[in-house]
Amino acid sequence: MKVVQINSVCGVGSTGKICKEISVCLTDNGIDNRILYCSENSDYEYSIKCADKKYIRYQAIKSRLLGNYGFNSISSTQKMIAELEMFNPDIVHLHNIHGHDCNLKMLFEYFKTKKIKVVWTFHDCWAFTAYCPHFTIAKCDKWKSGCERCPQRRDHSFFFDRSRYLYQKKKTLFCAVDLTVVTPSAWLASYVRKSFLGGCPIEIINNGIDLKTFRPIESCIKDKYSIPIDKKMLLGVAFDWGYRKGLDRFVELAAKLDSSEYQIVLVGTDYMTEKMLPRDIISINRTQNQQELAQLYTAADVVINASREENYPTVNMEALACGTPVITYDVGGSKEIIDDTCGRVIDSIPTLVDTIEYFCSEKYSFSEDCLKRARSFNKDDRYAEYIDLYRRVYDRGTRN
Repeated sequence: MKVVQINSVCGVGSTGKICKEISVCLTDNGIDNRILYCSENSDYEYSIKCADKKYIRYQAIKSRLLGNYGFNSISSTQKMIAELEMFNPDIVHLHNIHGHDCNLKMLFEYFKTKKIKVVWTFHDCWAFTAYCPHFTIAKCDKWKSGCERCPQRRDHSFFFDRSRYLYQKKKTLFCAVDLTVVTPSAWLASYVRKSFLGGCPIEIINNGIDLKTFRPIESCIKDKYSIPIDKKMLLGVAFDWGYRKGLDRFVELAAKLDSSEYQIVLVGTDYMTEKMLPRDIISINRTQNQQELAQLYTAADVVINASREENYPTVNMEALACGTPVITYDVGGSKEIIDDTCGRVIDSIPTLVDTIEYFCSEKYSFSEDCLKRARSFNKDDRYAEYIDLYRRVYDRGTRN
């Protein structure tokens, strides 16, 4: 059995790390494999880059001008197909392929012609909509029957609304191949079942994290950011702060809390984000330093996920693995990660304030319960599920 993964990046970002970890697991199991990617750079020995930054930027602009998101990027797709021809995989595992890095028509017609089995992990909802990775904020359910007059079109196309065409084209292409869909959350699986891909085999494989990296790490992190030791630290972590990630909710929360008792810290900010924050919120810019992130999780009294759109958020898992309870809005698969021993699901700022006070009470300690819950997030166990899935998909084809 030979496996090729295709993703926009390799080794960086959440999906890039997942690809690399799956590849390592495949290699450890003696399975020959490669990763095809286009954006950023990777020195991983089994990765192959199929485009560069300038090319991707040009394709993104082209997509915006023509309104045909997913149907440009011809030369990068030709490179991918050439690599697939040489490697001759039994299974192609897709991840995020909507980074303006491939042409869906070319790629899926190749899969159909070569009768390649496809496993596709959905990290959002883009595969079964015309344009949109998410549609919760837009409150749109057109994807159930057929996208048209897309309410979020201007986020993806400057001039033309081609949502009906894109939806029908995706449906025709995706339903013509031997496709197994994987979702990290039961929430997303329930949506896929209502989509035009509802007839495909659908598997739920939760994302995992490295429990050797994300664990309780005592540090002087409060001193580093001048947070008094007796102040309760409330942590928010994201890497694209804005309305979707609930930045406004943290601003509103800061106005409701006593600043002498509570300190809000946001990680993953940039210059534009900082301009929108009140002075009493501590801003920490984007970092790839996983150890410092684990220290911040450990030092926090509570981690808050204020997002309006999510799939299966890594932040929730990482926080619990560091012994810190999570308060989350009921969005996507967020609530699937916690239970009553280590977190709460809330629906408003007043409820959030009450829950913060409960979790920060000195008479309660949630650390052990958080760590117990986090044991189910071991990445090695989750990626082993992919190996099992590959074998079942491969064996199914062999028997046929």
